[in-house]
Amino acid sequence: MKKSRFTDSQIIEALKRAEAGLAVPELCREMGISTATFYKWRSKFGGMDASLMARMKELEEENRRLRKMYVEEKLKAEVVSEALGKKVVKPSRRREMAQRAVQERGMSISAACLAFRISQACYRYEAKHQAENDEIADWLLRLTDNNRNWGFGLCFLYLRNVRGFAWNHKRVYRIYRDLELNLRIKPRKRLVRDKPQPLSVPEVINQVWSMDFMHDQLEDGRSFRLLNIIDDFNREALGIEVDFSLPTLRVIRTLTQVIAWRGKPQVIRCDNGPEYISAAIEAWAKSWGIRFEHIEPGKPQQNAYVERFNRTVRYEWLSQYHWSDLDAVRMHATQWMWMYNHERPNMALGGITPKQRLAMAA
Repeated sequence: MKKSRFTDSQIIEALKRAEAGLAVPELCREMGISTATFYKWRSKFGGMDASLMARMKELEEENRRLRKMYVEEKLKAEVVSEALGKKVVKPSRRREMAQRAVQERGMSISAACLAFRISQACYRYEAKHQAENDEIADWLLRLTDNNRNWGFGLCFLYLRNVRGFAWNHKRVYRIYRDLELNLRIKPRKRLVRDKPQPLSVPEVINQVWSMDFMHDQLEDGRSFRLLNIIDDFNREALGIEVDFSLPTLRVIRTLTQVIAWRGKPQVIRCDNGPEYISAAIEAWAKSWGIRFEHIEPGKPQQNAYVERFNRTVRYEWLSQYHWSDLDAVRMHATQWMWMYNHERPNMALGGITPKQRLAMAA
Protein backbone atom coordinates (compact mmCIF):
# COMPACT_ATOMS: atom_id res chain seq x y z
CA MET A 1 0.00 0.00 0.00
CA LYS A 2 1.45 3.35 -1.10
CA LYS A 3 2.12 5.74 1.76
CA SER A 4 0.66 9.28 1.44
CA ARG A 5 3.06 12.23 1.61
CA PHE A 6 0.49 14.06 3.79
CA THR A 7 -0.06 13.21 7.42
CA ASP A 8 -3.49 12.48 8.86
CA SER A 9 -3.61 15.88 10.59
CA GLN A 10 -2.74 17.68 7.32
CA ILE A 11 -5.59 15.92 5.46
CA ILE A 12 -8.09 16.73 8.23
CA GLU A 13 -6.87 20.38 8.25
CA ALA A 14 -7.41 20.66 4.47
CA LEU A 15 -10.94 19.26 4.74
CA LYS A 16 -11.80 21.74 7.52
CA ARG A 17 -10.46 24.71 5.51
CA ALA A 18 -12.65 23.70 2.55
CA GLU A 19 -15.68 23.46 4.86
CA ALA A 20 -14.84 26.95 6.20
CA GLY A 21 -15.27 28.44 2.72
CA LEU A 22 -11.84 28.18 1.01
CA ALA A 23 -12.24 27.42 -2.69
CA VAL A 24 -11.28 23.91 -3.66
CA PRO A 25 -9.12 24.89 -6.71
CA GLU A 26 -7.18 27.36 -4.57
CA LEU A 27 -6.67 24.76 -1.83
CA CYS A 28 -5.52 22.13 -4.34
CA ARG A 29 -3.08 24.60 -5.93
CA GLU A 30 -1.68 25.51 -2.52
CA MET A 31 -1.17 21.85 -1.44
CA GLY A 32 -0.02 20.66 -4.86
CA ILE A 33 -2.72 18.02 -5.33
CA SER A 34 -5.40 17.37 -7.91
CA THR A 35 -9.10 18.05 -7.31
CA ALA A 36 -9.72 14.32 -7.71
CA THR A 37 -7.44 13.63 -4.76
CA PHE A 38 -9.24 16.25 -2.65
CA TYR A 39 -12.68 14.81 -3.40
CA LYS A 40 -11.39 11.33 -2.67
CA TRP A 41 -10.20 12.56 0.74
CA ARG A 42 -13.57 14.13 1.44
CA SER A 43 -15.52 10.98 0.45
CA LYS A 44 -13.30 8.82 2.56
CA PHE A 45 -12.45 10.96 5.57
CA GLY A 46 -15.21 13.55 5.67
CA GLY A 47 -16.57 14.16 9.19
CA MET A 48 -13.65 12.38 10.92
CA ASP A 49 -10.99 13.63 13.25
CA ALA A 50 -7.35 12.54 13.22
CA SER A 51 -7.82 9.65 15.68
CA LEU A 52 -10.73 8.10 13.75
CA MET A 53 -8.79 8.47 10.53
CA ALA A 54 -5.75 6.69 12.01
CA ARG A 55 -7.97 3.91 13.36
CA MET A 56 -9.61 3.41 9.95
CA LYS A 57 -6.20 3.12 8.30
CA GLU A 58 -5.15 0.51 10.86
CA LEU A 59 -8.30 -1.48 10.12
CA GLU A 60 -7.66 -1.28 6.38
CA GLU A 61 -4.09 -2.48 6.84
CA GLU A 62 -5.26 -5.34 9.07
CA ASN A 63 -7.90 -6.29 6.54
CA ARG A 64 -5.32 -6.31 3.75
CA ARG A 65 -2.96 -8.46 5.77
CA LEU A 66 -5.70 -10.97 6.66
CA ARG A 67 -6.83 -11.14 3.06
CA LYS A 68 -3.26 -11.90 1.98
CA MET A 69 -2.90 -14.59 4.69
CA TYR A 70 -6.17 -16.18 3.59
CA VAL A 71 -5.03 -16.35 -0.03
CA GLU A 72 -1.67 -17.85 0.97
CA GLU A 73 -3.23 -20.43 3.29
CA LYS A 74 -5.76 -21.41 0.64
CA LEU A 75 -2.97 -21.83 -1.91
CA LYS A 76 -0.89 -23.86 0.55
CA ALA A 77 -3.85 -26.11 1.31
CA GLU A 78 -4.43 -26.71 -2.41
CA VAL A 79 -0.76 -27.50 -3.05
CA VAL A 80 -0.49 -29.84 -0.06
CA SER A 81 -3.73 -31.63 -0.99
CA GLU A 82 -2.29 -32.27 -4.47
CA ALA A 83 0.84 -33.77 -2.88
CA LEU A 84 -1.04 -36.04 -0.46
CA GLY A 85 -1.07 -38.87 -2.99
CA LYS A 86 2.73 -38.76 -3.28
CA LYS A 87 5.23 -39.91 -0.70
CA VAL A 88 7.03 -36.79 0.54
CA VAL A 89 8.97 -38.14 3.51
CA LYS A 90 12.57 -37.32 2.59
CA PRO A 91 13.69 -33.67 2.68
CA SER A 92 14.94 -33.96 -0.90
CA ARG A 93 11.49 -35.06 -2.05
CA ARG A 94 9.79 -32.26 -0.09
CA ARG A 95 12.25 -29.79 -1.62
CA GLU A 96 11.25 -30.97 -5.10
CA MET A 97 7.57 -30.46 -4.28
CA ALA A 98 8.24 -26.99 -2.88
CA GLN A 99 10.21 -25.96 -5.96
CA ARG A 100 7.42 -27.22 -8.20
CA ALA A 101 4.85 -25.23 -6.21
CA VAL A 102 6.91 -22.06 -6.59
CA GLN A 103 7.41 -22.55 -10.32
CA GLU A 104 3.94 -23.79 -11.30
CA ARG A 105 1.63 -22.16 -8.75
CA GLY A 106 3.48 -18.91 -8.18
CA MET A 107 3.84 -19.40 -4.41
CA SER A 108 6.44 -17.48 -2.50
CA ILE A 109 9.47 -19.44 -1.31
CA SER A 110 8.66 -18.85 2.37
CA ALA A 111 5.07 -20.08 1.92
CA ALA A 112 6.22 -23.18 0.01
CA CYS A 113 8.77 -23.99 2.72
CA LEU A 114 6.13 -23.66 5.42
CA ALA A 115 3.68 -25.82 3.46
CA PHE A 116 6.17 -28.68 3.04
CA ARG A 117 7.94 -28.22 6.42
CA ILE A 118 11.45 -27.51 5.16
CA SER A 119 13.84 -24.67 5.84
CA GLN A 120 14.74 -22.10 3.22
CA ALA A 121 18.34 -23.32 3.44
CA CYS A 122 17.11 -26.79 2.44
CA TYR A 123 15.11 -25.26 -0.40
CA ARG A 124 18.16 -23.45 -1.80
CA TYR A 125 20.57 -26.35 -1.23
CA GLU A 126 22.45 -27.53 -4.32
CA ALA A 127 24.21 -30.90 -4.30
CA LYS A 128 27.97 -30.77 -4.73
CA HIS A 129 30.59 -33.30 -5.86
CA GLN A 130 28.24 -34.72 -8.47
CA ALA A 131 31.18 -36.23 -10.38
CA GLU A 132 32.29 -38.18 -7.31
CA ASN A 133 28.73 -39.33 -6.65
CA ASP A 134 28.58 -40.68 -10.20
CA GLU A 135 31.84 -42.52 -9.61
CA ILE A 136 30.50 -44.06 -6.38
CA ALA A 137 27.30 -45.11 -8.14
CA ASP A 138 29.32 -46.71 -10.94
CA TRP A 139 31.42 -48.69 -8.45
CA LEU A 140 28.34 -49.87 -6.54
CA LEU A 141 26.56 -50.99 -9.72
CA ARG A 142 29.61 -52.94 -10.87
CA LEU A 143 30.16 -54.58 -7.48
CA THR A 144 26.55 -55.66 -7.04
CA ASP A 145 26.38 -56.89 -10.63
CA ASN A 146 29.48 -59.07 -10.25
CA ASN A 147 28.69 -60.10 -6.65
CA ARG A 148 24.92 -60.44 -6.40
CA ASN A 149 24.96 -61.46 -2.74
CA TRP A 150 27.05 -58.54 -1.53
CA GLY A 151 25.17 -56.09 0.66
CA PHE A 152 26.17 -52.56 1.59
CA GLY A 153 28.64 -53.69 4.24
CA LEU A 154 30.80 -55.76 1.89
CA CYS A 155 30.60 -53.13 -0.86
CA PHE A 156 31.72 -50.34 1.46
CA LEU A 157 34.52 -52.39 3.03
CA TYR A 158 35.76 -53.35 -0.43
CA LEU A 159 35.87 -49.70 -1.53
CA ARG A 160 37.50 -48.58 1.73
CA ASN A 161 39.94 -51.38 2.59
CA VAL A 162 40.71 -52.99 -0.78
CA ARG A 163 40.48 -50.05 -3.21
CA GLY A 164 41.55 -47.39 -0.70
CA PHE A 165 38.79 -44.83 -1.32
CA ALA A 166 38.16 -42.44 1.59
CA TRP A 167 34.43 -41.92 0.96
CA ASN A 168 32.27 -41.57 4.06
CA HIS A 169 30.01 -44.57 4.76
CA LYS A 170 26.93 -42.31 5.10
CA ARG A 171 27.55 -40.85 1.66
CA VAL A 172 28.06 -44.26 0.07
CA TYR A 173 24.97 -45.64 1.81
CA ARG A 174 22.84 -42.69 0.62
CA ILE A 175 23.80 -43.43 -2.98
CA TYR A 176 23.35 -47.16 -2.36
CA ARG A 177 19.78 -46.50 -1.22
CA ASP A 178 19.05 -44.13 -4.10
CA LEU A 179 20.08 -46.88 -6.52
CA GLU A 180 17.69 -49.28 -4.69
CA LEU A 181 20.37 -51.95 -4.31
CA ASN A 182 19.20 -53.13 -0.88
CA LEU A 183 18.98 -56.87 -0.41
CA ARG A 184 15.88 -58.36 1.15
CA ILE A 185 16.65 -59.64 4.63
CA LYS A 186 15.02 -63.03 5.12
CA PRO A 187 13.89 -63.54 8.72
CA ARG A 188 15.29 -66.69 10.26
CA LYS A 189 13.61 -68.78 12.87
CA ARG A 190 15.75 -68.84 15.97
CA LEU A 191 15.95 -72.22 17.65
CA VAL A 192 16.69 -72.49 21.34
CA ARG A 193 19.91 -74.47 21.71
CA ASP A 194 22.27 -75.24 24.51
CA LYS A 195 25.15 -72.83 24.92
CA PRO A 196 27.81 -74.03 22.44
CA GLN A 197 31.38 -74.58 23.42
CA PRO A 198 33.51 -71.57 22.42
CA LEU A 199 35.66 -72.08 19.34
CA SER A 200 39.38 -71.79 19.78
CA VAL A 201 40.79 -68.81 17.91
CA PRO A 202 44.18 -69.57 16.30
CA GLU A 203 46.92 -67.06 17.03
CA VAL A 204 49.38 -67.94 14.25
CA ILE A 205 49.28 -69.20 10.70
CA ASN A 206 48.94 -72.97 10.14
CA GLN A 207 47.88 -73.57 13.72
CA VAL A 208 44.41 -74.94 12.83
CA TRP A 209 42.95 -75.84 9.45
CA SER A 210 39.32 -76.75 8.83
CA MET A 211 37.88 -78.83 6.02
CA ASP A 212 34.45 -80.04 4.97
CA PHE A 213 32.53 -81.45 2.00
CA MET A 214 29.78 -79.86 -0.09
CA HIS A 215 27.47 -81.34 -2.73
CA ASP A 216 25.82 -80.03 -5.91
CA GLN A 217 24.57 -81.27 -9.30
CA LEU A 218 25.36 -80.76 -12.96
CA GLU A 219 22.73 -79.99 -15.59
CA ASP A 220 22.40 -83.68 -16.44
CA GLY A 221 21.62 -84.54 -12.80
CA ARG A 222 24.98 -86.08 -11.85
CA SER A 223 26.16 -85.16 -8.35
CA PHE A 224 29.61 -83.83 -7.62
CA ARG A 225 31.45 -82.98 -4.42
CA LEU A 226 33.63 -80.13 -3.23
CA LEU A 227 36.32 -80.40 -0.57
CA ASN A 228 36.90 -77.01 1.06
CA ILE A 229 40.05 -76.35 3.10
CA ILE A 230 40.66 -73.10 5.00
CA ASP A 231 43.12 -71.72 7.54
CA ASP A 232 41.16 -70.66 10.64
CA PHE A 233 43.73 -67.98 11.51
CA ASN A 234 42.91 -65.63 8.62
CA ARG A 235 39.96 -67.51 7.04
CA GLU A 236 42.03 -67.98 3.89
CA ALA A 237 40.77 -70.51 1.35
CA LEU A 238 43.62 -72.98 0.81
CA GLY A 239 41.92 -75.26 -1.66
CA ILE A 240 38.62 -76.24 -3.29
CA GLU A 241 38.85 -79.73 -4.77
CA VAL A 242 36.04 -80.69 -7.19
CA ASP A 243 35.20 -84.16 -8.53
CA PHE A 244 32.44 -86.75 -8.72
CA SER A 245 34.09 -88.78 -5.98
CA LEU A 246 36.57 -87.70 -3.32
CA PRO A 247 37.68 -90.76 -1.36
CA THR A 248 40.29 -90.87 1.37
CA LEU A 249 43.26 -91.16 -0.99
CA ARG A 250 42.07 -88.11 -2.92
CA VAL A 251 41.75 -86.15 0.34
CA ILE A 252 45.29 -87.17 1.30
CA ARG A 253 46.61 -86.10 -2.10
CA THR A 254 44.87 -82.71 -1.87
CA LEU A 255 46.20 -82.06 1.64
CA THR A 256 49.72 -83.02 0.54
CA GLN A 257 49.54 -80.57 -2.37
CA VAL A 258 48.42 -77.73 -0.11
CA ILE A 259 51.12 -78.51 2.48
CA ALA A 260 53.74 -78.35 -0.27
CA TRP A 261 53.22 -74.59 -0.79
CA ARG A 262 51.56 -73.53 2.47
CA GLY A 263 53.35 -75.47 5.13
CA LYS A 264 52.20 -78.11 7.60
CA PRO A 265 49.32 -77.42 10.02
CA GLN A 266 49.37 -78.49 13.65
CA VAL A 267 45.68 -79.44 13.78
CA ILE A 268 43.04 -80.19 11.16
CA ARG A 269 39.43 -79.81 12.35
CA CYS A 270 36.80 -81.89 10.53
CA ASP A 271 33.63 -83.93 11.09
CA ASN A 272 33.33 -87.71 11.42
CA GLY A 273 32.89 -88.59 7.75
CA PRO A 274 34.32 -91.91 6.55
CA GLU A 275 37.04 -90.08 4.57
CA TYR A 276 38.38 -88.52 7.79
CA ILE A 277 38.42 -91.53 10.12
CA SER A 278 39.92 -94.21 7.87
CA ALA A 279 43.13 -95.98 8.76
CA ALA A 280 44.88 -94.56 5.70
CA ILE A 281 44.39 -90.91 6.65
CA GLU A 282 45.28 -91.63 10.30
CA ALA A 283 48.55 -93.19 9.18
CA TRP A 284 49.23 -90.23 6.89
CA ALA A 285 48.56 -87.73 9.70
CA LYS A 286 50.84 -89.66 12.07
CA SER A 287 53.65 -89.67 9.53
CA TRP A 288 53.36 -85.90 9.12
CA GLY A 289 52.89 -85.16 12.82
CA ILE A 290 49.43 -83.68 12.30
CA ARG A 291 46.57 -84.13 14.78
CA PHE A 292 42.97 -84.53 13.57
CA GLU A 293 40.36 -82.86 15.77
CA HIS A 294 36.95 -84.43 15.12
CA ILE A 295 33.81 -82.56 16.15
CA GLU A 296 30.99 -84.22 18.05
CA PRO A 297 28.39 -85.95 15.86
CA GLY A 298 25.45 -83.71 14.98
CA LYS A 299 27.17 -80.48 16.07
CA PRO A 300 28.42 -78.66 12.97
CA GLN A 301 28.70 -75.43 14.97
CA GLN A 302 31.93 -76.86 16.41
CA ASN A 303 33.38 -76.49 12.90
CA ALA A 304 31.84 -73.05 12.39
CA TYR A 305 34.68 -71.46 10.41
CA VAL A 306 34.44 -73.80 7.44
CA GLU A 307 30.64 -74.03 7.73
CA ARG A 308 30.47 -70.25 7.32
CA PHE A 309 32.85 -70.54 4.38
CA ASN A 310 30.57 -73.20 2.84
CA ARG A 311 27.63 -70.81 3.03
CA THR A 312 29.63 -68.12 1.23
CA VAL A 313 30.61 -70.61 -1.48
CA ARG A 314 27.00 -71.74 -1.86
CA TYR A 315 25.35 -68.34 -2.16
CA GLU A 316 28.05 -66.34 -3.95
CA TRP A 317 28.70 -68.61 -6.90
CA LEU A 318 27.85 -72.31 -6.58
CA SER A 319 24.05 -71.99 -6.56
CA GLN A 320 23.95 -69.14 -9.11
CA TYR A 321 24.81 -71.23 -12.17
CA HIS A 322 23.68 -74.40 -13.94
CA TRP A 323 26.95 -76.26 -14.35
CA SER A 324 27.48 -78.19 -17.57
CA ASP A 325 30.69 -80.03 -16.64
CA LEU A 326 33.30 -80.26 -13.89
CA ASP A 327 35.86 -78.17 -15.81
CA ALA A 328 33.56 -75.12 -15.59
CA VAL A 329 33.13 -75.68 -11.84
CA ARG A 330 36.89 -76.05 -11.29
CA MET A 331 37.71 -72.92 -13.31
CA HIS A 332 35.11 -70.81 -11.51
CA ALA A 333 36.21 -72.19 -8.12
CA THR A 334 39.81 -71.17 -8.81
CA GLN A 335 38.86 -67.67 -9.93
CA TRP A 336 36.48 -67.13 -7.03
CA MET A 337 39.00 -68.45 -4.47
CA TRP A 338 41.56 -65.87 -5.63
CA MET A 339 38.96 -63.09 -5.37
CA TYR A 340 37.89 -64.33 -1.93
CA ASN A 341 41.45 -64.26 -0.60
CA HIS A 342 42.59 -61.01 -2.21
CA GLU A 343 39.56 -58.74 -2.73
CA ARG A 344 36.55 -59.83 -0.68
CA PRO A 345 36.40 -58.11 2.75
CA ASN A 346 35.78 -60.55 5.59
CA MET A 347 33.55 -59.36 8.43
CA ALA A 348 35.17 -61.74 10.92
CA LEU A 349 38.55 -60.09 10.23
CA GLY A 350 37.26 -56.56 10.75
CA GLY A 351 36.51 -55.79 7.11
CA ILE A 352 39.89 -56.70 5.59
CA THR A 353 40.77 -59.54 3.24
CA PRO A 354 42.49 -62.79 4.30
CA LYS A 355 45.68 -61.78 2.47
CA GLN A 356 45.70 -58.41 4.24
CA ARG A 357 45.33 -60.21 7.58
CA LEU A 358 48.22 -62.48 6.64
CA ALA A 359 50.39 -59.50 5.71
CA MET A 360 49.56 -57.78 9.01
CA ALA A 361 50.56 -60.92 10.94
CA ALA A 362 53.83 -61.17 9.01
